Amino acid sequence: MLSVEAVSKRFGGLLAVSDVTMRVAPGSISGLIGPNGAGKTTLFTMISGFERPTSGRILFDGRDITGTAPEVLAAAGIARTFQIVQPFAGLSVIENVAVGAYLRHPGRREALARAEAVADLVGLGSLGQPASSLTVAGRKRLELARALATEPRLLLLDEVLAGLNPSEIRDIIPVVQAIRASGVTILMIEHVMQAVMSLCEHVHVIANGQTIASGAPSAIVGDPKVVEAYLGHGAAERLAGRAAHG
Repeated sequence: MLSVEAVSKRFGGLLAVSDVTMRVAPGSISGLIGPNGAGKTTLFTMISGFERPTSGRILFDGRDITGTAPEVLAAAGIARTFQIVQPFAGLSVIENVAVGAYLRHPGRREALARAEAVADLVGLGSLGQPASSLTVAGRKRLELARALATEPRLLLLDEVLAGLNPSEIRDIIPVVQAIRASGVTILMIEHVMQAVMSLCEHVHVIANGQTIASGAPSAIVGDPKVVEAYLGHGAAERLAGRAAHG
């Protein structure tokens, strides 16, 4: 469904993403992981049209969408969430979700009906309360609902679990699974490895803007290059040494 082909992004002298190639199969949940500053969110901004790659190309359903405007990509079926959730504070919860629904349902009644269905799917309650009164977990669900209300075929989740406690994370995992079951393909940036292991069939790992590993979660967690990227120089060898002497 999604193909990223040799994509690079340069900001002045900084090479934020370097020659990344990855594919996301239709109907899958794929993970994108890596240390802070690895280039994950920059990759999302290019896939969703907010930045144009310096080189390389991005295909969606076989069509080249490189540099296409975000609103055009939203209409084509690509939606994303953002790390920092910023609801429209003056609107109610349901009105915030309806903002996304208006993309496909220009009538208020239809948009609100769609918004209610999506809010129910993600477990968002108290729909009439001001969005500004939501907890962190509530805001995360709202961000998820707002993106889902655009009726995407590909959903990009940028650290949707960040800031949640273990109980809240456990509650969100079935929601993500339900979204996939409804026919939406998901690519998620995530640091919570519990969720990556539970949700993803395939994981792409980037560090310093480059792909360093790609495969099933069970293979990725034991990859020395991945351990090294997260824990620093020599970490993989030290861990292997401890295991050998344990």
